[in-house]
Amino acid sequence: MNYASLKTNIEDICETSFTDDQLAMFTQQAEEKILQTVDIPDLRASDDGPLVASNKLYTLPTDHLYTYSIAVITSSTNTFLLNKDVNFIREAYPINTSAKYGLPKFYAQYSATQIELAPTPDANYEIEHIYARYPTSIVSGSTSWLGDNASAALLNGALVEAIRFQKGEADVIANYEKLYLQSIVLLKNFGDGKLRQDVYRSGQPRQAVT
Repeated sequence: MNYASLKTNIEDICETSFTDDQLAMFTQQAEEKILQTVDIPDLRASDDGPLVASNKLYTLPTDHLYTYSIAVITSSTNTFLLNKDVNFIREAYPINTSAKYGLPKFYAQYSATQIELAPTPDANYEIEHIYARYPTSIVSGSTSWLGDNASAALLNGALVEAIRFQKGEADVIANYEKLYLQSIVLLKNFGDGKLRQDVYRSGQPRQAVT
């Protein structure tokens, strides 16, 4: 489904003409809700790059949605970092001097655009950052991953927002909310079928392959 078809469907079902800004708002609200609800393997990406000695902050890619894993790569090992709250890092490493620098073991979300590493790198390292990317919105791209692969979830999610905007009847909103949730279940099943279990993220015990 492209954006033109999506807008037509929203207006036809709601039997209302909306402004372009309103249609964009309904659509982007639905996109955000879907992406925050479902783990979509096709939207995984890798951001590999250098860690700079004595710099504890790492800048995230502009399309970053959330992080799956971070590993610091040396000549002999790959060290997967543990995700912690920024307050944990403040308590564990209250004094950030060169004597406390080392191979990073932890990371925390520092801001919307940066993560904080602890301890602060004592040398230049390579980082492997696996993350979920925020795809191009169908509003700006005309087509999108969600439009091509999750059109029911996108349409029903946008309809929920549109009918709420209209102050529609509660039973009508509930009906489209139900359809939206059904399409979300299908999307999750689609993702689960393609996703190899990430034990670092799920917390399941790891067993050696024999």
